[in-house]
Amino acid sequence: MTDVEVDKRTDVRSGLESYQGLRVTDVCDGMDAVGLEDMGQMSRDIRPLWRDTENFKHRIYGVAHTVRFVPTQRPVPAQTPEEFYEWMSDWYGQYAQGPIRDQIQPGDLIVIDGFELGSVGFIGSNNALSWIAHGAVGAVTNGGARDTDELIKQQTPVYSRYISRTIRPGRIELDATQVTINCGGAVVHPGDVVVADGDGVVVVPAAKAEDVATHAWRHATRDKEKRRVLYGQVGLEEDWTVTT
Repeated sequence: MTDVEVDKRTDVRSGLESYQGLRVTDVCDGMDAVGLEDMGQMSRDIRPLWRDTENFKHRIYGVAHTVRFVPTQRPVPAQTPEEFYEWMSDWYGQYAQGPIRDQIQPGDLIVIDGFELGSVGFIGSNNALSWIAHGAVGAVTNGGARDTDELIKQQTPVYSRYISRTIRPGRIELDATQVTINCGGAVVHPGDVVVADGDGVVVVPAAKAEDVATHAWRHATRDKEKRRVLYGQVGLEEDWTVTT
């Protein structure tokens, strides 16, 4: 897809609110209704780092802001510990930025393709929080996240394939941002709608976003109505998952 084609893609940002409250399962049902069966679903092993079972703060709805990293072929120089820190800073600045913070828009969901890049933690407690500060709603990667104790304590919404430990310098380089990527077997274009919850992550093509939301709410509304009846039958007190 060329830059011109990306620019012509449907802008879903103004309609993102229509996804708030939907579950991944509702969205998958909506995808079925418009003929996109089994499309957009990321691999089952890309999971939320933490879950809020009371208010579901781990759920995220966003506009895909894509980032792709690749392995490096640059040798690590022999250096003193003090030289290491300058080298590390230079690497981040020249080779391994991403996402570019000034490019983040409110409502962006950072989606990082870092598949099979070893133990590198693409998402950490510092950089993820800085993305949130710039307007992002969370991050998803087919690679790893690190600093997970702090990420959980901060309640920074993160979905990853595994937990990692190491930094980017000497290991990986930024290949591109805001390009089409493959994340967990799902094609992700910049500007697509991404929904993530305890059941995983689903990507909705921007051009189909409005229709999918309409059908997803049809499924969600019926489910709430039926579960509300069942709550009464089994003696459960109604909660917001069946009343809103």
